[in-house]
Amino acid sequence: MSDATARFALPFIVPGQAQKELFHNEALARIDGALHAAAEGPALAVPPADPSPGQCWIVAAGASGAWVGKTDAIAAWTEGGWRFVEPQPGMLVWNKTAHVWIHWTGTAWSEGELPATGISIGGVQVVAQRQPHVPSPSGGTFIDVEARSAIDALIATLMSHGLME
Repeated sequence: MSDATARFALPFIVPGQAQKELFHNEALARIDGALHAAAEGPALAVPPADPSPGQCWIVAAGASGAWVGKTDAIAAWTEGGWRFVEPQPGMLVWNKTAHVWIHWTGTAWSEGELPATGISIGGVQVVAQRQPHVPSPSGGTFIDVEARSAIDALIATLMSHGLME
């Protein structure tokens, strides 16, 4: 058995271990940063000068100071200093400043975009996989300029919202 958990490297308490509370408290401090994580804003490379306990950030590339070598980790400030949690695929972090989710793809953080196969509201699917392109109306024996204009505007609006190609 290893001395830490597989996903978040939380320290185990082993039989006969002295000062068990240190290892238990270390695990709790890291869990506090990872469980329902919320970053104060976008990723930073420089640790903030005066953080408050419980505040978290995502460490940007080129980090300095206490964050050197911790790129992409969640940095949580505790009364005992910085604690770091390595992201796991699918992990979500709420960006408090932008009010959007950030998720770890396994190789990078993706802000404001979440992978999904559909969106449901009130149990009713309102968006699903994209379907083939809808062509603009043309031809026909009777030309109704206003109707074609309205359909073109509708298609353009759906495309601008990413609901059509």
